[in-house]
Amino acid sequence: MRPSKTQQSAINAKLIFTSFFLLCILCLILWSTFSSPTNPAATPASTHVTSDSQFDDQSTKPSCPEITSSSSAAATCSKAPPSLANALVHYATTNITPQQTFKEVSVSLRVLNSKSPANFLVFGLGHDSLMWASLNYGGRTVFLEEDKSWIEQIQGKIPSLEAYHVTYDTKVHQAGGLMEAGIGDGECKTVSDPRESKCQLALKGFPAEIYEIDWDLIMVDAPTGYHDEAPGRMTAIYTAGLIARNKEAGETEVFVHDVDRTVEDRFSKAFLCEGYLTEQEGRLRRFTVPSHRARPGRPFCP
Repeated sequence: MRPSKTQQSAINAKLIFTSFFLLCILCLILWSTFSSPTNPAATPASTHVTSDSQFDDQSTKPSCPEITSSSSAAATCSKAPPSLANALVHYATTNITPQQTFKEVSVSLRVLNSKSPANFLVFGLGHDSLMWASLNYGGRTVFLEEDKSWIEQIQGKIPSLEAYHVTYDTKVHQAGGLMEAGIGDGECKTVSDPRESKCQLALKGFPAEIYEIDWDLIMVDAPTGYHDEAPGRMTAIYTAGLIARNKEAGETEVFVHDVDRTVEDRFSKAFLCEGYLTEQEGRLRRFTVPSHRARPGRPFCP
């Protein structure tokens, strides 16, 4: 049965929107690929999932040398990075688009552009994960996900993504009590390794290397937080801030998405600190959190 004119119009509108979004993503990735400086301090990937799939791990590929002749290196470097090619194919063959808007993604891209290849920790594994890994070409991008079956589903399609299953023991409806406890408990203002923290907001069950790597960027876009029985992002936001403060030296850029919601709004301001808030675009906030280990005695919030 042929679709009606109304159905055809809806399909055409969807195709136009998807095509426009893919074009924007392509521009973002190309911009990042050809203009980002090298960050030699970043730790290269070492434990990515490997597979014979077309989505091979490209995080340890060397940068292209300066091209002075028509050498084999020149031929290799004239091609698009495999991660870029894989991302374009992936997003061109799906009608599911990332949850963040173009402007929101642009904020993180700008920071990645100045820091990549970087160590990038992302709370949540989603439809935008391949995009983040591709934009951090040459760096290490790690995803923490609450749904084990979802990890298996995503890695079945994109085996190169490095993701770990994590659990949360909180509920959104407990946010009020957790906020009061966090503000009133002096232990929650003590900067230490989260595994040793006595604050009930600190998450201790991550793989060991999550606590041991100095992360350049952290994105909090999970766990689920849109209904009362969902885990909520109370502990994720607090722990991201603690990991950033516990960095050996330098600053960590911490992004929190969905700040139009009460939990994300209140907990990001309280534990990532309004004094560290450097930017907000739409539902995305960016906090620049300095190392507290490098300067003992620094107050939890400025």
